[in-house]
Amino acid sequence: MGKIKVSEFITLDGVIDAPTFTFDYGFTDAMGEAMGRLTDGGSEAILFGRTTWVESGPAWSGRDMKDDPGAPFFNNTPKYVVSATLENADGWNNSTLIGGYDANAIQKLKESVEGGIYVYGSGTLVRAMIADGLVDELHLFLYPVALGTGPRLFPEGAPKRVLSLAGSEAFDNGVMHLTYTPTSG
Repeated sequence: MGKIKVSEFITLDGVIDAPTFTFDYGFTDAMGEAMGRLTDGGSEAILFGRTTWVESGPAWSGRDMKDDPGAPFFNNTPKYVVSATLENADGWNNSTLIGGYDANAIQKLKESVEGGIYVYGSGTLVRAMIADGLVDELHLFLYPVALGTGPRLFPEGAPKRVLSLAGSEAFDNGVMHLTYTPTSG
């Protein structure tokens, strides 16, 4: 069975909005290596929420290895899109529409994939999967900035979640990569 591995760029106060807050920090080679371990390191599928898929397709489909070493992964890997409003997943190769959010459908996808299923962005989808216990690894790229407002990974009023720290690494630009897994028991 596959593992769902989520990565989010997040602020100190938990905001996961469009990551323009990352621009002041640059993207280091070490961060690229960490992302590569998530994507090329055993991920056989990508799961998207509608907004992230719609925004990512045009950004990635025009890139190749010369532009970004991640381009082959994002363009060639099977992509599954969770959306109740899209009519099809045309426009970005290897994309399949799986319909509106359904925890059972995502569990079946996990069962059908041997390796990892990578998810990035897709805040609404990620919050639902966390609530339903479907996320196996949560990779937070924590930026040393607080925005004060914006959509949060764990919004006000969300139930308490206890996670276990499975790994951490610091980058020269002040960003931390924190890996959490569900707490057993």
